[in-house]
Amino acid sequence: MNAQLLARIAQVVPTLLLVSLLVFCLQHLMPGDPAIVLAGEERGDPVVLAQIRAELWLDRPLPVQYLHWIGQIARGDFGISWHTREPIAKLIGQKLPVTLQVGGMAFVIAVLIGVPTGIVAAVCRGKVWDYAATATALAGLSTPNFWLGIMLILLLSVNLGWLPPSGFVPPSEDWRQSLATTIMPAFVLGNAIAAILMRHTRSAMLTAMSQDFVRTARAKGLSEMHVIVDHALRNALLPVVTLGALELGTLLSGAVLTEQVFSIPGFGKMIVDAVFNRDYPVVQGVVLVTAFLTVMLNLLADILYVVINPRLRDG
Repeated sequence: MNAQLLARIAQVVPTLLLVSLLVFCLQHLMPGDPAIVLAGEERGDPVVLAQIRAELWLDRPLPVQYLHWIGQIARGDFGISWHTREPIAKLIGQKLPVTLQVGGMAFVIAVLIGVPTGIVAAVCRGKVWDYAATATALAGLSTPNFWLGIMLILLLSVNLGWLPPSGFVPPSEDWRQSLATTIMPAFVLGNAIAAILMRHTRSAMLTAMSQDFVRTARAKGLSEMHVIVDHALRNALLPVVTLGALELGTLLSGAVLTEQVFSIPGFGKMIVDAVFNRDYPVVQGVVLVTAFLTVMLNLLADILYVVINPRLRDG
């Protein structure tokens, strides 16, 4: 297993290079000229446009632009935002904790709802609890995040006045208000993930409970709770861990609509603003950081395999 982990770690750099190349090429396929956007009222002056293109390396061939940018990244320099003129590393440092907080809360909500519900649905297969859990999961998968967010704002903020409708307060300023501003977007994001986790947990539990080692455990006279938790669940968690790592990466990169609905100043809102402003370095930096986090989450899933299933340690 150690050799497999080392092989996975060795794949990190080629993966990030491929992602950087793809996002760089896709950025330059977008219509529009960043120099015209940045020139503002002087967009009709060819001298100003030429100066902007020279300053931002836009007058160089694309391979030269890419090598210049990736060379900066290799030195730990993400560059400067073309639109705000702030260091991109500073912007990422400001926005990433916000997305991590919302995404982390959403993942905890998803696990607390999805995994226990999937276990109950598998244990009560064919009974009313199974049908209820399956129907709830289908409803969660079918509900658009933006619609659910608007409905929660209407109910909990406008009608009941329990929670603020939008905005974000850092935990360092007021942890109670921070929790109040992030609980709704976290629930919206966690709702769909909980439905996915429930369906996969149910399927994995049904597969594990049909195996010989579960029948052997029951034949030994072990309690049903002991059989379910210590034998079936431990083996069923392997595919769930993989799915959880992938979905956590999705939460960190796919919260664009939810952050827009709740006015959360996270990664999603930053990348939308950067795309509209043709701020190439910001988009490239955010995508590269998100790809790195996703790769690290997959490595964490591989490590958790060994923790959950000791038989893999002998490999």
